[in-house]
Amino acid sequence: MSLNGGATAVLFDLDGTLIDTAPDMVAVLQQMQRDLGDTPIDYDVGRSHVSNGSLGLIRLAFGDLDDEPRTALQQDYLDRYSNQLCDETSLFPGLAEMLDELDRHHRPWGVVTNKPGFLTVPLMTELGLQSRSSATVSGDTLTVRKPDPGPLLHACEIAGLEPSSTIYVGDAARDIEAGRNAGMATVGALYGYVTAEDDPEAWGADTLVSSSPELASLLIKAFNL
Repeated sequence: MSLNGGATAVLFDLDGTLIDTAPDMVAVLQQMQRDLGDTPIDYDVGRSHVSNGSLGLIRLAFGDLDDEPRTALQQDYLDRYSNQLCDETSLFPGLAEMLDELDRHHRPWGVVTNKPGFLTVPLMTELGLQSRSSATVSGDTLTVRKPDPGPLLHACEIAGLEPSSTIYVGDAARDIEAGRNAGMATVGALYGYVTAEDDPEAWGADTLVSSSPELASLLIKAFNL
C-alpha cells in the first residue's frame, strides 16, 4: 500500500499525534512540583516527554526514586490528571477537519495508545471522538502494548480492517516499530512529543511529517479523497 493512494483506514497514536495533551499533562506535573516545594520544569521540556506517560514524567521531574515513593507520586499524578483531562487539551490544527472528511467519505479511523483506558475513553468522549472511532485500543486493553504490534492488530480485528491497507501514525519510535511489525504503512509525527535525544530518521517510518496540517494533507491524498 502506498501513501500516495490505496489506503482504506488509518489508526493514530493519541498523545502528541491526534491530540495535544501536553498543556494539561505538564500543568499537572508543574503543580505537583510546586506543592512539594520544587521548581517546576520548563514547559517545553515537559512537553517533549509527554509520550513517555505518567511514569516518564515523574522520572523527569523527580529523578530516580525507589519503587514506593515513585509509585505514590505516579498515583498522585494520575489522580490529579484524571480530574483535569481536558481543560486545555485539543486536537492538533487541521486534524478535526481531516477527521470530518474521513467520516464524510466513510473511511474508518481509530486510536491505538499506551494511555490507560480510564484516561483514554473519558478524554476521547469529552472531545467527541469516542463514538466516531472505529476502534479504540488503550495501553491496558491487552496484556501487551506498543511497541508490540498486538494492539494495532487488535484494533484491525475490532474494526474489520486489513493491516496491509491501514496507516499508523505516531510520534515515537515504539509507534513506528509497532506499525511496521503489524504490516502497516507508517507516518512519524515530528510535531509531537519528540525529545532532543530522539532520532526520528532512525525510526524507519515510511515518511515523516513536520506539522499536523501536513499530516492531514498526506492522509487525504493517501485515501484518494
